[in-house]
Amino acid sequence: MRIGTLAAALGAALMLAVSPVSAQQAEKPKLTLGVGGKPLLYYLPLTIAERKGFFKDEGLDVTINDFGGGAKSLQALIGGSIDVVTGAYEHTIRMQAKGQDIVSVIELGRFPGIVLVARKDRPINSVKDLKGAKIGVTAPGSSTNFFVNFLLAKEGLKPEDVAFIGVGGGASAVAQMKRGEIDAMSNLDPVITKLEDDGDVKVLADSRTEAGNDKIFGGANPAAVLYMKRDFVAANPVTTQKLVNAFYRTLMWLKTATPEDVAAVVPEEYLLGDRALYLSAVKNSLPIYSRTGVIPAQGMKNALAMLVEFDPELKAATIDLPKTFDDRFVAKAAAGGK
Repeated sequence: MRIGTLAAALGAALMLAVSPVSAQQAEKPKLTLGVGGKPLLYYLPLTIAERKGFFKDEGLDVTINDFGGGAKSLQALIGGSIDVVTGAYEHTIRMQAKGQDIVSVIELGRFPGIVLVARKDRPINSVKDLKGAKIGVTAPGSSTNFFVNFLLAKEGLKPEDVAFIGVGGGASAVAQMKRGEIDAMSNLDPVITKLEDDGDVKVLADSRTEAGNDKIFGGANPAAVLYMKRDFVAANPVTTQKLVNAFYRTLMWLKTATPEDVAAVVPEEYLLGDRALYLSAVKNSLPIYSRTGVIPAQGMKNALAMLVEFDPELKAATIDLPKTFDDRFVAKAAAGGK
């Protein structure tokens, strides 16, 4: 009897070892994901995965906490109140310099999609003219903030030469620019397209296109990723794989999606009361999403070069870039999640 029981147990273990991840139980089927500005098109893959049921298809119950900016999502992850984050890749580099082992597991955006604009009625026609300006960012310390810091450094200016103001990534950001409470803004779509279409702003730097990224960074610069603490990955490899599977499926959907397809999936409030505007914003932003989920080595180098340009702490740090991205899960997702 014991031999039969042992044989059955070994057989079950063998079946588990060779079965696809999709058939395995997640170690943590209920988890909390942080994001900083979910309606922004920067984070569209998250909304698509959620609304199309891709998380549920993987057996995951994902609660999404939307913070005022990416820096706040990171703080929540470090503090332990959330499990994973969809946020800017740069945070994995900055945290390594601070001794925090944070790793990304899939690239969601290959271009930042961030745009720096100035009010048309301000005498600001280039980055050089920003000295002394009030600049709106989604949140201080977020990728929209880093973007401006980098552009300032290229012109010999410092972050202290301007005043950064957190404006979020939705209607409040649009309102503050329209009221003249800020002189310039670093933000994303659909906020930027709304301000452009209304004739309120002029563009100083645009990272929504390949040409724009080549001009600003000298090539691709990874943007939104799914990141988490490395010990979470170690303790929850099946859960991590299921998350990556859902996001990879989303990226494949976005490859062929039209702006109309996207508008049909997202919540009505994301359209900001103007469907035509939203369709235009999506059209502008579709090129930013990753085609493979893999962060290229040169993209990692470009991201580090951007941060080093304005961050003295990173200039003095030794960064192991391969440790910022674990490609095992994307490879399995591309092979069918096995």
